[in-house]
Amino acid sequence: MTEQHEARAALETAFEQIKALKDQLYNENIALREEIDRSSMFEEIVGASPALRAVLSRVSKVAPTDSTVLLTGETGTGKELIARAIHKRSQRSSRAFVSVSCAAIPSSLIASELFGHEKGAFTGATQRRLGRFELAEEGTLFLDEVGELPRKLKLRCCVFCRSGS
Repeated sequence: MTEQHEARAALETAFEQIKALKDQLYNENIALREEIDRSSMFEEIVGASPALRAVLSRVSKVAPTDSTVLLTGETGTGKELIARAIHKRSQRSSRAFVSVSCAAIPSSLIASELFGHEKGAFTGATQRRLGRFELAEEGTLFLDEVGELPRKLKLRCCVFCRSGS
């Protein structure tokens, strides 16, 4: 009987050690995954300056929210890369990322490009065309050079965004 009791006690001790090791492994796994995410979560963005680290920290903070984000900076500074990083880490990441260069679209076509049009809406509209807002539904719409939009259209975009959210 004593031998059986000692064997049972040894088995219980071994089980507790296994459980402790399993918990330790689980915690280490989580820590390593977080470290990998931190070090490689911005694989498209190269750099390690304090300013860039501050921007990437902000990306990490804003991405999980449902906030509208305004990215400012000179042409060629990587605003679209930052927008894509936010999108990839957001709840919308499984949906479309649609990028529009507002400066590259003639002002006469901007409304049609952003909001779409129906067949016959104007000369040359031979079929229904979805606008960029509709294409990005529940995803992310990146309006590059939005300052180039005509003032009248900027107001229309703002009203659309508010009614669509």
